[in-house]
Amino acid sequence: MSLLVTKFGGTSVATPERMCRAAQRLVDYQRQGHQVLAVVSAMGSSTDDLLALAHEVNPAPPERELDLLLATGEIVSMSILAMAVESLGCRAQSFTGHQAGIVTTARHNRAQIAHIKTERLERALDEGNIVIVAGFQGFTKTGELTTLGRGGSDTSAVALAAALHADLCEIYSDVDGVYTADPRVVPRAQKLESISYEEMLELSAAGSGALQMRAVEFARNFNVTLYCRSAFSDNPGTFVKEEAVEQALVSGIAYDNSEAKITIRGVPDTKGIAADVFSAIAKAHINVDMIVQNISEHGLTDISFTAPAGDLDRLRPVLDKQVARLGAREYLVDTKITKLSLVGAGLRTNPGIAAKMFKVLSQNDINIEMISTSAIRISVVIDTKKSQTAQQALHTAFDLDAKQVFREATLSKEERAAKAKKGR
Repeated sequence: MSLLVTKFGGTSVATPERMCRAAQRLVDYQRQGHQVLAVVSAMGSSTDDLLALAHEVNPAPPERELDLLLATGEIVSMSILAMAVESLGCRAQSFTGHQAGIVTTARHNRAQIAHIKTERLERALDEGNIVIVAGFQGFTKTGELTTLGRGGSDTSAVALAAALHADLCEIYSDVDGVYTADPRVVPRAQKLESISYEEMLELSAAGSGALQMRAVEFARNFNVTLYCRSAFSDNPGTFVKEEAVEQALVSGIAYDNSEAKITIRGVPDTKGIAADVFSAIAKAHINVDMIVQNISEHGLTDISFTAPAGDLDRLRPVLDKQVARLGAREYLVDTKITKLSLVGAGLRTNPGIAAKMFKVLSQNDINIEMISTSAIRISVVIDTKKSQTAQQALHTAFDLDAKQVFREATLSKEERAAKAKKGR
C-alpha cells in the first residue's frame, strides 16, 4: 500500500464547494488503495484578512501573538476538510501542527522544522483514517506555537512526506504545473513536464511562486518526488525530481518584485567595512541577496545590495547607525525594482547565454542595474516598469514560447485581481 501526501493551497479550499472537491480527491485516492495524508493552507485570503485585523489594533503586533492568530486559518481549513471527507463516507482525523508532532525552532513567524514525531500520524493512517494536517505551523520544545512564514504549508507537506517516507507528494494549487514563466505575465509560457530539484530551487529563490524554496530544499535533501498540479482539473502537472527528462538550455524565467535596492554612498574604502555593515544587518535577521561594490575613488566607494522590501522598517535604523558610525555620505532606497532571472542547466556549458540575455535587454531599452550569477542562474535588477517587456522578450528570444496562449479559467475575476495585487 502506497502513501500519498497531498497539499491544498488557499485557493484550492477557498469555498465550501472547493473543500468538497478536495475531499472527493482524497476519498478517491483511499478507495484506490492508498493511504492518504493531506496538508491544508488557510481558506482563500483568510491569512491576509487576519494580518489586516492584527494591524488594525496594533501596528507592530507581537510575533508570538501573531503566530497564535495566523495559525487559526489552517486549523479552520483542516477541520472543515475533515468534515467534508466524513460526509463522503470515509473516516478522517485532523491534526494541528502540535498534534502532528511537527517540532520547530523557536523563532516566531519564520520558524524552521527541526524534526517530526510521526507516531500519532502513523497510527491514524494504519487505523484507516484520511489524515489532515494544518500546514504552516508547528511547536517548539517548550510547547510554543510557531509558524513557518509565507508559503510554509508547502514545507509542511514536503517535510511530512519525507518523515513518513511517502511515495509521492502532490502540491495542488490554482495553476496546473510549473511554467517557463509566469503565464499571467508571459501569455505564451508553457508548462514543463518535469524539472530538476536544482533548477526548481533556483526558480523558487528567484521569485517563482510555484513552490516555496524551503520545500524544494526538503524535497532535494530527502529525495521526495513532487508533483505540482491543478486542484481544478485533471490535467497533467509537473514532476520535480532528481533529474528532469531533458536538460534544457533555459528552463524558465522568474521575477521578484518584493525586493528593494539599497545603496550606501561614500563609504570609506578600508578593510572590514563590508563585514561591519553586513554583520549588523545579519544581527537584525534581515536576508541580503545581491551585493555590488563599486571601484574606489578618492578613498571612497558605494555599496549596493538588495533585501526584502518588507524588512525596510527594521533595516532603516540599522543603516542610520552604520552610516553615522562609518562616516558614509548617505544611503538611498529604491523599491521600484524587479529581480529578473534566467534559470537552466544549459548555463553551465553555454557561455553565450549571458551575452544573449544582455543583448535582448539592451535592444528593448532596458538598463541593467545589478547582476549576479550561479552555476545555472543569471539574475539582473531592472526597473519594474520594464519587467513585463523584459520577460516576454527573453521568453521569445530563448525559444520558450508555446504555440497557444495560456488561459486561466479556474479563478474568479476577484481572485485573479487579489493574486495580481500580491505579485504572485
